[in-house]
Amino acid sequence: MTTTSSTSGSSLSSLLNQLGTSTNSGGSTSGSSSGSSTSGTSSGSSSGSSTISSAGLASGLDVNAIVTALVNARKAASQQQITTRTTQTNNLLTGLSSLNSALSGIQTALATLTSVNTFNSFNATLTPASGSSSIGSTSTMSSAHPGTYTVSVSQLATAQKRASTAYATGTAVGQGTLAITVGANTMNVAVSATNTLSDIASAINSSSSNPGVTATIVNGVNGQQLMLSSSKTGVANGFSVSSDATSSSGLSSLATTLNTAGSNEAQDAKLTVDGIAVTSASNTVTGMMDGVTLNLTGTGTNTLTVAQDNTAATNAIQGFVDAYNSYIGTTAQLSSFDKNTGNAGVLLGDTTLTSVQRQINSVLSGSVKGNSFGTLANLGITRNPDGTLNLDNGKLATALQSNASAVKSLFTGTNGYATVLNKTISGYASASGTIATRMNSLNNTLTQIGQQQTALNARMSTYQSQLQAQYTALDTLMSTLNSTSSYLTTQLAALNNSNSKN
Repeated sequence: MTTTSSTSGSSLSSLLNQLGTSTNSGGSTSGSSSGSSTSGTSSGSSSGSSTISSAGLASGLDVNAIVTALVNARKAASQQQITTRTTQTNNLLTGLSSLNSALSGIQTALATLTSVNTFNSFNATLTPASGSSSIGSTSTMSSAHPGTYTVSVSQLATAQKRASTAYATGTAVGQGTLAITVGANTMNVAVSATNTLSDIASAINSSSSNPGVTATIVNGVNGQQLMLSSSKTGVANGFSVSSDATSSSGLSSLATTLNTAGSNEAQDAKLTVDGIAVTSASNTVTGMMDGVTLNLTGTGTNTLTVAQDNTAATNAIQGFVDAYNSYIGTTAQLSSFDKNTGNAGVLLGDTTLTSVQRQINSVLSGSVKGNSFGTLANLGITRNPDGTLNLDNGKLATALQSNASAVKSLFTGTNGYATVLNKTISGYASASGTIATRMNSLNNTLTQIGQQQTALNARMSTYQSQLQAQYTALDTLMSTLNSTSSYLTTQLAALNNSNSKN
């Protein structure tokens, strides 16, 4: 159309203004013609209605595609910036998190290495003397001291046991009160005239004031017997039984029998350690010597040997080496660069990573002054070409055997490797350290980027609505013009036909 052609270089708004003027003119033409051509008017109004409901169908313009393309074109640069910053920030967060985990792994290993029990572990063995049998087993604590001792056990600790005479099942014993005493604690058991031995046993066992006695019914060949047993071994845990003055003769007789010494009386364990007499109410003998417990099961003479156990220290040092090597693997990946593909680790050139590497290398490459070993290499810990550590277990075992306290000091002393390294790592990996601070900042950046994305989406939504309205108006206008053009073409054709006949 001529109108469209003449405005092809104008802006969209200018084009709409010009087309709007043409539309008003066309509308007038259409209106004036409506009286002479009903079909033409009907065709114009129908086409206009269709265009409004389905933009672009009548004019041939794909309004939605045009609007989408324009919105995407305007949004592209800003969206690319947001996407790039989001990806970079997330990559940094992932990398810093991996670095923090690797450092935490080292600190966990250091915690084990500096534990009080790691370099203070001992084992104790009992070796029977010639012609003797084992007296039991042992256990140790960190307070033990290496040494060899002769232990002779002459008597085991036993619990007191006493039994009543036999009664026919269901026989009443007599009424009154039984008093059972262990040390300074006494339990009073009320017995009715109809109570049997079973009733008395139940009352003893269920009493909240029971001082440490267990009652059992033994069904022997002569009838039922009540057996009382101390809950614990040793003379101090023996019991006594009595009845009060109001008790019947039957109950008093029971009390007298249970209070009479028999063949199973309480006794303490008796032993000597290098000739020094020791007694114990329990067969689990503690306090005999620092950090050593004897679990007695028999009598005889054994040699007790207490020696340093370096297993825990060896495992802890190996654990440190493993954790450090894991850290090296992580940092190598984070700072990697593939010259063939151009792919780089997410923390390549990152100041935090390089600072961590420099500080840790400085600690481990130094020496501990005043220590007889001085360096990790003298313990058998050396560095491989790839930066990982290698542990020579044989050399470490020799060092621990010769001077375990110096090995301990090399790690746990004031200037020891574990002490200094843990402090160094804490500056980066603690809750208030460098890594946590950076990660908090990066998370704040992600929040800001999210706000920028929301603002961009809002602007583009507004822009899209404006374009949609403009192009929909253009589509409607072009549809109307097309309708008018079709009407005029029909009228001109009719006029030509009429002139031809004349």
